[in-house]
Amino acid sequence: MQSSNFSSPCPCGSGQAYDGCCGPLLRGERWAETAEQLMRSRYTAFSRGDADHVFRTWHPRTRPSDLSLDDDVTWLGLTVLDTADGGPDDETGEVEFEARCTVAGRTETMHERSRFARRAGRWLYLDAL
Repeated sequence: MQSSNFSSPCPCGSGQAYDGCCGPLLRGERWAETAEQLMRSRYTAFSRGDADHVFRTWHPRTRPSDLSLDDDVTWLGLTVLDTADGGPDDETGEVEFEARCTVAGRTETMHERSRFARRAGRWLYLDAL
């Protein structure tokens, strides 16, 4: 996992400093208040190599039994395209996004519409549509 630089911009592209954005979520100091916040924190976890955060925020019904992140992927940026529900008072939500990365020297774009659900009051990634 990369070292923390709390004043550097958050990898999720929110424009906030890491420590004021995804940092507290990755450190387990608080839970995401919205589905989009959770999706952004998961992107940040992928970009920082934090498999623990990705695993613990994945719904137990759909997550793999073992999770390892690919060290050959370098995450370049995230753009949130759309959200549906997923607010502080919702039980489900969707976030559509594009994540850019390099794999084996090639730049690629991952486009996904993710579904999220609350379980015991916490937002969790469910699956992709």
